[in-house]
Amino acid sequence: MNIAEAKAKVDLIKENIGKVIVGKDETVRNVLICLIADGHVLLEDLPGTGKTMLAKSLSQSINAKFSRIQFTPDLLPADIIGLNVYNRQSEKFNFVPGPIITNILLADEINRATPRTQSALLEAMQERQVTVDGVSRKLESPFFVIATQNPVETAGTFPLPEAELDRFMMELTIGNMTLEEEVKMLNRFENDEPLETLGNVIEAEDIIEIRNLLKEVKIHQDLIKYIARVCEVTRADSGTYMGVSPRGTLALLKAAKTSALIDGRDYVLPDDIKNIIVPVLMHRILFINRKDRTSKEQYLNALVSRVEVPSEEFNQQ
Repeated sequence: MNIAEAKAKVDLIKENIGKVIVGKDETVRNVLICLIADGHVLLEDLPGTGKTMLAKSLSQSINAKFSRIQFTPDLLPADIIGLNVYNRQSEKFNFVPGPIITNILLADEINRATPRTQSALLEAMQERQVTVDGVSRKLESPFFVIATQNPVETAGTFPLPEAELDRFMMELTIGNMTLEEEVKMLNRFENDEPLETLGNVIEAEDIIEIRNLLKEVKIHQDLIKYIARVCEVTRADSGTYMGVSPRGTLALLKAAKTSALIDGRDYVLPDDIKNIIVPVLMHRILFINRKDRTSKEQYLNALVSRVEVPSEEFNQQ
């Protein structure tokens, strides 16, 4: 597979998801960046905006294993990763895998589970393995977590700790529809349920092949320095308790290269970085006296504006 073929495969997924999700092209694009970059995505928005629908549309577009976990306060770690069950006939313990043993995992309303249960995801998300009774089992590739949470109805919820938030490559929102998009949605869903007839358009192995092409995407040293300076300014500013971690810096680099790849290029442009700074970095920063998403985004954009953007031609570097 070459880069042009990879772009065509990604376009097939976009087109397929577009049969269900009206508009939201940027959000769909960012979810695909996370998938191809071997990251995970956190979707946070109001109830009924299409978070679960987007996750299901993506999973049905790829011929891969899919699991869904509805997080609740009584959910236990063993309900996610699995457990060993004693077999009386063989007199041995047999491992019964949990829903995390999959390719695409929808972690619905993740903040409704207790911290103990949330922590069951940490090893899987970072190291791509689960450990039960001292035995580690590698997860099959690709492994992609789409987690959702609501910013309202916070009674009985457990905010995700910074260590877990940092394992998500991006935090995204769906956002409201325009009037035209909402009319289009009503017409589309009036008599049909598009999700029920949505088919696979690519194989799970195609995702792995596309990922392997990332090493062919070049990035100029000036852009690498730009990424480092953007992340450094979030740590040095007096308006933040905590800035971006090195994991966040690496995530920004990988997401930028993936953005170039799905556009059919083998080189990174400044816009590949600038367009994803907010979704990749904002949830990794602890702001002082800024609680709502809008004020955080405005402050982050103000921080980033202090960093000079390289303006050379990079396509021949």
